[in-house]
Amino acid sequence: MLVQIYETSTPEEAGALGELGVDHIGVLVGDGSFPRELTIDNARVIFSAISTKSKGLALLLSSDVRFIEHTISELKTEILHLGASNDLLTASTVQNLKKRCGPLFVMRSIPVVGEESIAIARSYEGIADMLLLDSHQPDDRIVESVKIPVIIAGGLGPDNVVDAIRAVRPAGVDSKTKTDKDDGSHTKDLQKVRQFVARAKSRPQ
Repeated sequence: MLVQIYETSTPEEAGALGELGVDHIGVLVGDGSFPRELTIDNARVIFSAISTKSKGLALLLSSDVRFIEHTISELKTEILHLGASNDLLTASTVQNLKKRCGPLFVMRSIPVVGEESIAIARSYEGIADMLLLDSHQPDDRIVESVKIPVIIAGGLGPDNVVDAIRAVRPAGVDSKTKTDKDDGSHTKDLQKVRQFVARAKSRPQ
C-alpha cells in the first residue's frame, strides 16, 4: 500500500517523512495564485532532502500550460501531480504535455462528484500514470472501473484509513489535514504520520 503525505514545507520535514516510511512526499508548487504554494526554488531544496527510499511529488493547481512546462523543466520532479479542474486542464492537454516534455510520471486529480467522474477517469487511460480521488466513499466505483492505479484522498487519517482501504481497495492512500498539527500551521504531526503509515501498511492486501 502506497502512502502519500501532503503538504511538506521544509527540508527537515521531508527528511523526517521519509524516515517514517512515507512513499510519496508532496509539495504544493506554484506562483502564489493559491494559498501555501511554494516557489520552484523552495521546492527544489525540499526535494533534495528526500531520501532515495521515497519519491517527491510536485502538486500544481495551476492550469497554465506554460507554467506547468516551466516547472517540469526547472524542478525535474519524480512525479508531477496535476490538480486543476478537468474543464481547465483536459486529458488531451495532459497528453500533449507528456509528448512535449519527454518521460514524465503524471498523477491526475479526479473529483468524485457522480457518474461523470468515471468517464473523466477513463479519459486518462494511457495518459495518466496514477489517479488521485478526492473522496473515499464506499460506493465509489472508479477504482474498479479504470486500469490506472488509484490513490484515495479526502479526510483520511489514522482513525479511518483502514476502513477506507477495506472499502475501496486502492493502490495507495493520501493524507493532508488529518496528519497536520492541530495548531493551524499546516506543518506535519509526525506522530500522526507514524500512525497513518503503520495502519495503512498493516492492512493485508
